[in-house]
Amino acid sequence: MDVPHNGHMISFTGLEQLSLTGGVAARLLMAIGCGGAIGIDREYRHKAAGIRTNILIAFGAALFTFLSAVVAGEGSANKGQIASNIVQGVGFLGAGLILHNRNRISGLTSAATVFAVASIGMACGAGLYMVAAFATVVVLLSHEFVGAIETRSNLKFFIRVYEARGRDTIAMETAILRAMDRDKQRLSDVERSTIGQMERVTFSVQASNRTHRELEQALRSDKALDELLTFRDWEDE
Repeated sequence: MDVPHNGHMISFTGLEQLSLTGGVAARLLMAIGCGGAIGIDREYRHKAAGIRTNILIAFGAALFTFLSAVVAGEGSANKGQIASNIVQGVGFLGAGLILHNRNRISGLTSAATVFAVASIGMACGAGLYMVAAFATVVVLLSHEFVGAIETRSNLKFFIRVYEARGRDTIAMETAILRAMDRDKQRLSDVERSTIGQMERVTFSVQASNRTHRELEQALRSDKALDELLTFRDWEDE
């Protein structure tokens, strides 16, 4: 069967190219597997782009890549016309994950991950299984090990939320300010709340791993604080 497209005829003999035979299903399933593996890692880190998002991105990129050659037809020299637009579409999607607040930019890693997952999906759609598998491993290693190396070597500044608990808000804030001055950190975005007889002072600090350890040690040793809790800001990526 011949179908007209852009002034020339596309041949779909028996619709063989659109069937799930000839490795088409394997390409799509490979894309789902690679996107799902990365999505599990992102879901574990409480990111907005989790399992379903990464699966759909990889699956969609793989399907568009496959259909690009099919729609172009056997005699066309521009088989990547549809696939070339994947980069633009993923760019808009990644831009939606980047948030610019007053003193920080978050979501850059998530946006870059979406970009990489789309490329993995394209590799799957092209039947490049080994390339897709290798790229998936690289992305996972980048998330798990490169980030850990950056943190432990104090190369990366990350945000940690501190919650001080006690009975005297003024004494706690004075102790916090004293510790922050010692580490040359600026105290901002302070939140206060009262639960029964317990006062809570919450604030966030962006610093290296070494600075966080020093600040936490100084606050825990101060008698003005009955208890100190720290939380990693999961949006800080």
